[in-house]
Parts: sequence; C-alpha cells; structure tokens
Amino acid sequence: MSGPTQGFGPRGLRRGAALTLVFASVLATAAATGALPRDDEKGGDLKTRAVASTVDRATVAHAAAKALADGKSGTEAAEEVVSRSGDRWGAVYDEREYEEFEQALDGTYTGVGLAAKRSADGLVAVARVQRGGPADRAGIEPGDLLRTVDGRRMDRRPVSEVVALLRGDRTGAAAGSTVALGVQRGVTGRTRTLTLARARLTTETVTVRTLGAKQSGPDRSDSSAAVLIKVDSFTKGSGARIRRAVRNAPAGAGVLLDLRGNSGGLVSEAVVAASTFLDGGLVATYDVRGEQRALYAEPGGDTVRPLVVLVDGGTMSAAELLTGALQDRGRAVTVGSRTFGKGSVQMPSKLPGGSVAELTVGHYRTPAGRKVDGHGITPDLAVSSRALLRAETVLSGLGGGS
Repeated sequence: MSGPTQGFGPRGLRRGAALTLVFASVLATAAATGALPRDDEKGGDLKTRAVASTVDRATVAHAAAKALADGKSGTEAAEEVVSRSGDRWGAVYDEREYEEFEQALDGTYTGVGLAAKRSADGLVAVARVQRGGPADRAGIEPGDLLRTVDGRRMDRRPVSEVVALLRGDRTGAAAGSTVALGVQRGVTGRTRTLTLARARLTTETVTVRTLGAKQSGPDRSDSSAAVLIKVDSFTKGSGARIRRAVRNAPAGAGVLLDLRGNSGGLVSEAVVAASTFLDGGLVATYDVRGEQRALYAEPGGDTVRPLVVLVDGGTMSAAELLTGALQDRGRAVTVGSRTFGKGSVQMPSKLPGGSVAELTVGHYRTPAGRKVDGHGITPDLAVSSRALLRAETVLSGLGGGS
C-alpha cells in the first residue's frame, strides 16, 4: 500500500529494517520481559535509558546536542555517528518519521490505499488496491499504470519515490489532503486524471483463505480443507487475527502459515502467534546489554491441528523468531528456503532536538539455542520453486488435507 516502504540505499535499508524487530512500546517490553520496568530501575525506562550497543546512546546524543548548538541538524549528526558505528540495523529518525514509524507498527498509515510495483516494460503499475480505500472508491484497479502524480511524470521513477509522493511524505500531508493521479488502463488506454483525498488506513497484514474446501456432512466440515494464513508483517493485532483464523478454521483442516517476505515487526505479536500453536513454553531467549531474558507462549494453544510454515529469504526477524520456535518445539514442518538472518534487537532512545535513535542492544536465539543473526533458519524441506504446492503436499501427508 502507499504505507511503509524500504528504500534501497544504506540509510533507507537501515530504516526499513528497523521495523523488523523493535521493542517499540511498553506493551512489547512487557511481553518480552514479563514485567514492566520502573523508571528508576537500571537507568530508567527502556525507551530512553542509555544502553550498551555497537554505539551507545550517550555518544549519539552528544553528537546531536553539539550539532544543535552549532546551528546544524541534530538528526543528521546522529545519523552520521550511527552509520559509522558498524551497527548494521541502527537508524535515526526525525520526529515526524518516527511518528510514521510507530503508526506503521500500529498497522495504520496515511495514503490512498494502493501498492505500486515496476511493470514489465519499466513503468509504474498498481500492484493491489485496498478494499474501501480512496483508490478503490475511485475505480483504480490492479494493473493500471500510474503515469503522473500531481502532474509529475512517474515513468521509470523508483517505486519508493512514487509511494512517498502518494503519501505526501515530503510535504507532511495529512489525512484529507488531496493528490492528483494520472491513471492509464492498459498500455493503449487513455490517461485520466483522478483527484483522491488521502485517508488514515489500516494495513492488511494478515489475509486468510481456505484451500480445497468441500463442505459436507452435518457439521459442514471437511478434513480435506486447509487454511492458508498469509502474514506480511507483525503489526498491532496481527497475532490476534492469526489466532482467530485458526479458531475459525474447519474442523480437521490443517494450516499453512505463509511467512514468505515477512519483514518482521512487533515481537509481542509474534509471541501471540506462537501462543496460537503452542501450549505455553519457551519461544525465544534474548540478551539486552548482556542480561539474558526469555519470551514465553501463553498456555492453551492448538497443538493438534497439522501445521506447515512457509519461509524464504525475505522472512526476517520477528518472523524468524516465530519460525524458530515452531521448528524447535516440533510443532510445525518448515518448507521453503533459508531465512534472512536478522536476529538483533533494537530499542529506541530520544535524542536532543526530538529525533529518535534505534540502536542494537542484543540478539535472540531459538528455544534450542540456535543463533539467528547472520545465520537464518534452514527449513526442514528446502524448496526452490513451487513452494506452496510442496507445502500443501506436506500438509496433506500430516493429515491436514487440501
């Protein structure tokens, strides 16, 4: 959608990747530690205390304060320190960017409700349209070409730039502001100009569909059915939506949990997802400034329904945490290719001038003690093509049909 996106430069990569495993709220911290930290405990709240990292907060804060005193940008000075530090996933946001970042983790964004992609001939095309959003109401469809945005030609511009214009990132556009799109239906169609009002929208991070359903019998259930749950990222509420999808699945149906391309998100939501399939127990361990901590699933999950997890090189961070837990606990068969290998933990610190630094403070391991960062997770069944079909076959062999 015209929501959060990752740039291709080092700065954009760090900022996009920071979305993958961040304890961005007290809720996430509580889920990780089992207790809320007091402000006077070990230097203060986890969002603001100085923490040991590849670069510590004090160094970054000093650079920001000095730049401000010299009449320069504190954000840029802090970002320079972080970029030189070797903290691969560290990032610095100005106040507005961090607000957008937290809204993304909440599963909301300002935009028109469409996702863009590069077409086969190098133009910018609509990949999908969010139901009920401004673009949908205007009649825009997947496959339409975006030729102009506010009169500016979009041909062969980076998709990330087009998305930023749709959102109004450069102008600080709010919900209700308008954007004019030149939309072409097909390569030979005429271009029409549509003026859309941006809106606050909710990202669709979890989608569910039933495969091979042939309802029959008095309870209208069919063991040959399988439920495919596709999770794009772990934003607020994703775990509950996964749990609801499993509870509403037909009796006897297996579950295909598709985490391919999942960039991660809130750890607390990944733990809720793990709790859907586990009856309590360890989900992961992690360290913060050398202090070892653990994440545990809630008791009462569905431990009977057959489960296959699909992963690939785009499966990152919180999604890897979930995959590792289900694999190590013997709860799921994993199918696909080796995951990305991002197993570091970031925590936010507010800097002088209002910007926020996300600094790496530790790493997590799977229940069996496997290190994820730099290694990734190797699936039980390595598949290079037609992964979904192979996963359905595996699920059928487990008794989950499809």
